[in-house]
Amino acid sequence: MTRYPKTGKGTKWTIRELSAIPAEWHGDTLSDSGGLSGEVRFISNGNASIRFKYAFRWEGKVKWYQLGTFPGIGIADIRAERDRARQLVAEGINPVDSKKATKIEAQAAIEATIAEAKRQDTENLTVAELFNEWLRKGVARQDGNAELERSFNKDVLPIIGQKAIRELKDDDLLDVLNSVRQRGVNRHIVILNSDIGQMLRWAEKRQPWRKLMADGNPADLIDVETLLDPDYETERERVLSSEEIRELRDILAKLESDYAALPAGEKYSGIRPVNNRVQSAVWICLGTLCRIGELLQAEWRHIDLNAGTWLIPAKNAKGKRGKKQDHHIFLSSLSITQFKRLKAETGQSLFCFPNRKGDAHVCLKTISKLIGDRQCRFKRRSKPLSGRQHNDTLVLSGGANGEWTPHDMRRTGATIMQSLGVPLDIIDRCQNHVMAGKVRRHYLHHNYAEEKTKAWRLLGEHIETVLSTDNVVLIQKMA
Repeated sequence: MTRYPKTGKGTKWTIRELSAIPAEWHGDTLSDSGGLSGEVRFISNGNASIRFKYAFRWEGKVKWYQLGTFPGIGIADIRAERDRARQLVAEGINPVDSKKATKIEAQAAIEATIAEAKRQDTENLTVAELFNEWLRKGVARQDGNAELERSFNKDVLPIIGQKAIRELKDDDLLDVLNSVRQRGVNRHIVILNSDIGQMLRWAEKRQPWRKLMADGNPADLIDVETLLDPDYETERERVLSSEEIRELRDILAKLESDYAALPAGEKYSGIRPVNNRVQSAVWICLGTLCRIGELLQAEWRHIDLNAGTWLIPAKNAKGKRGKKQDHHIFLSSLSITQFKRLKAETGQSLFCFPNRKGDAHVCLKTISKLIGDRQCRFKRRSKPLSGRQHNDTLVLSGGANGEWTPHDMRRTGATIMQSLGVPLDIIDRCQNHVMAGKVRRHYLHHNYAEEKTKAWRLLGEHIETVLSTDNVVLIQKMA
């Protein structure tokens, strides 16, 4: 039913009249003149809702233009919108199409604004954002990227983390590397330069990073050799002589005896011995050719001292993903003795080298750091160590500045095997090197247990002979 204002057909409804519409008018039509009409609806809360529309003729047919709902929109605004629509019709413009076009233009403007914001965000992507993306998608180290995160959070991100990738220059990378250089840690410079280069090369191949590096990869301009000490060896070749092995034995013994001789009140400020765990680690690395990281992850359940065997699971071994392999070591009497010495201290733990809580192994850098701390000339320390650690106590007579690392023990043991006539391919297998040749690895499955057992036995016997001999030169030196 069509209803009209009290003043009659062709007149306008007042706000009071619209607000007083009774419920029985539900579904009726209100005529407001000028082609304006409204459909009455009563919503769930009992209030009236009137949806107004404007009728106009277009291309010989009656069309409807929706104007809004009263009382959400005031009747004056509804009539003003009707008048605007009527003017468009008079100008030959369909108000419905005009409204759609306006919405499309508004949406396009919004999308353009969002796109511009995204473009600006992309233009300003930083080194820190690239690093997070690289961690998430581009790199998967054996330790879950823990060392990578530690290294970047310490040395890279505080300096260039907020630098925009498009503004990144080789000078910025040099700032990072020179800050590390001041600490005198040559190896960390090499590793950090390699990691930064790997991250930027990953970015070069992917959008949006690729377009931000239009001027090239700044890592390509870094010559890391110019940042290293002249005597630094990128690839270490250090091999301890028999005299140095005996010298190390005697130094360790002298530290313990000197410490034992200190009065009780001076034991916390004087000479400190090298603890038994570190000593055992050194001799096991020498006697088994294992990597120090493999040893520090070792669990007692993988070591059978009665059978003289040690299993290094593939997950603990160094190597590329998909090529890592279990490694079975057949322990010589020398290595068994050191494991027994170690078990007397840590045998109640799951791990051979437990952390302080006992719920995991120690950090893989622990032994190397402890040994390095006793060789300040090697580490180029800018500050002297505390009194609890005696400077340069583990520096030996030979080599470059007398320095050495746990990994040098692995190289020394392999060289001794070579000198004893052990075939090179057996030495490689004792070191758990992945053998070259896919076909050979696939078809040849002899485990060389007998040959490797003999090689480790020869090595152990040789070391025991070396250690059982007096070091006359050192004894005279110490005297």
